[in-house]
Parts: sequence; structure tokens; C-alpha cells
Amino acid sequence: MSIWGKIAGAGVGLAVGGPLGALLGAVAGHVVIDRALEDSEVVFTVALIALSAKMAKADGEVTDSEIRAFEEIFKIPPGEAKNVARVYKVAQQDVAGFEAYARQVARIYRGKPAILEDVMDALFHIAKADGHVHPQELEYLRTVADIFGFSEIEFARIRVSHLGQEKGDPYLVLGITPDISDEDLKKAYRRLVRENHPDMLIARGVPPELVSIANEKLAAINVAYDRVVKARGIAA
Repeated sequence: MSIWGKIAGAGVGLAVGGPLGALLGAVAGHVVIDRALEDSEVVFTVALIALSAKMAKADGEVTDSEIRAFEEIFKIPPGEAKNVARVYKVAQQDVAGFEAYARQVARIYRGKPAILEDVMDALFHIAKADGHVHPQELEYLRTVADIFGFSEIEFARIRVSHLGQEKGDPYLVLGITPDISDEDLKKAYRRLVRENHPDMLIARGVPPELVSIANEKLAAINVAYDRVVKARGIAA
């Protein structure tokens, strides 16, 4: 069964519980125990649908470019478009606030910050699809990041990697401060490279289409690191 068939089919709600389970129970029309949401790709996709649907309301409108950005990430088959639209629509109308979804996602991926950052990357990709990120969208993203457990400097690193890395402070792109030692600089760089490597994303169970976003981040990370090591006069 395709990922979209799992999401739209009966019997997926109770497996994950909470607001995400209730969302899918509402879509399916009933709730039956099933193993579908133990599939990491399904969990990631459902979480992103729910959070992106809520984010779309942050600036008061849903643009065609935002919808296309979502479709770029997941490559929705024509025959499954209605199923995805149902989940998206129910999530937008759900009385549960986005904080409830974000807290559940944070619990599901507790101890797996790389996956939580994958969610943030996808949300940024959708938010900036219309050419700019609305201040209310940015505040939404900041709140989600806080619920996910990212510090202010970590959120700043994620933000600058999407919104102008060429002009950004290279230390900010790397999520570090200028007083960091050369040894810790290299450790921070290697961790970022490892977490954003395409093979690692696939291993985490995120949609393959997110690899292109990771590649953009990786390019920004490499540029920033090169700038820092040259400024410090140390070997890369």
C-alpha cells in the first residue's frame, strides 16, 4: 500500500493517538488499531501535513505556490491528491491548536533532533514558496522550534540556512559562536554535515524529495565553514 493509501485508509488513528491520531480518525471516519503509523515515513508525512496546514492559516491565506511547495516535497500521485487534500482540510479546521500537534511530534521524535529539524526544513520550504516569509509565519516557525526543543541560536541557524545564507554570519549558519575553539568548530561542522547527508535523511525515513532541501543546506554549511577556517587561518 502507498504511503497515501495508509494515511487515508481506515484504521490509522489509534496507533499514534493524540491530536494526530484524532486527525486521521476523523479523516477515516472511524478509529481502529493499525500498524500503519509505526511507519516512520507515514508519521513524518502526517506530522508535516498537520503542521503545514496550521501554518497556512498563520498569514491568513493559502497560496498556490505554497501548495506547489508541499507537492514538491511529497510528489503526490494524481490519484491520491484528494486523500491528501482531505487530511489537509480537516487539519485546518481542527479545533486543536498547532501547539498540540507540535508537542506530539516532539514526543514522537524525542531524542531525534535531526528528524525534528527535517520537519522545520520542510516547513521553511513551504513558508518561503511565495517569495517571502510573512512575519506571522516566522513567529509560527519560531514557536514550533521552541516546542521541538531548539535553542534560539539553533533556530537562528535553521532560519539563516533558508533565508539568505550567502549574506549570513557564517558562525550563525553553523549554529556556533565566535568564541568556539578550533576543535569544537570542526566537531560542530562534522555533525551538521553528517545530519544533512542525503544517506542519513533516507535512513531517517523522510521523503526522498527532502534531499534537495538538505543539499541546499549542506552547500550553505560548507560555504560558512570555509569562510570561518580561512578567517582563522586553520586547515579545514
